[in-house]
Amino acid sequence: MRVARSLAIGLTLIIAASGCTTSEPSLKEATAELQKDTHLLETDDVFKNPLKKLHIIQRPDKDIPCAKDKFRRVLRATADYERVDEPLENHLDLAETLMENTLAQKLKYKLDFDLSQTDAEDGRFIYGAKENPEIRVTVYVGSEAPTWRLHAMTACLPR
Repeated sequence: MRVARSLAIGLTLIIAASGCTTSEPSLKEATAELQKDTHLLETDDVFKNPLKKLHIIQRPDKDIPCAKDKFRRVLRATADYERVDEPLENHLDLAETLMENTLAQKLKYKLDFDLSQTDAEDGRFIYGAKENPEIRVTVYVGSEAPTWRLHAMTACLPR
């Protein structure tokens, strides 16, 4: 009987403790992560090359209301991957792979691969996410300049 009661108390304490550690991150934490991503993108060997024409359209430095007492931050950027004398499909493949590598290896996003876009010649989408703090990224890889159109956004979080 004493063992059962001790187990019940111990289990209750574990459940209570684990509930305390699963709180959502603050906007401050998510903002810091998105600002770090912006810095890494700007200092990446590929994108700091002036030929890539990296342009940060919207920096994650402004709170955007998204729900009652909750806000998000957004990063929007474009860059170009000049097409040389190559077929369009090859150009898109290279541009897509380059951005996927940057997102996964440098910025540490987990990518969702969509094989249905593999041979699309009108453009392709890359989707990725970070779990904690939650940030979602979408990159459109286009056949016309600018090649990359990046949009990253934090979850809707309390300040």
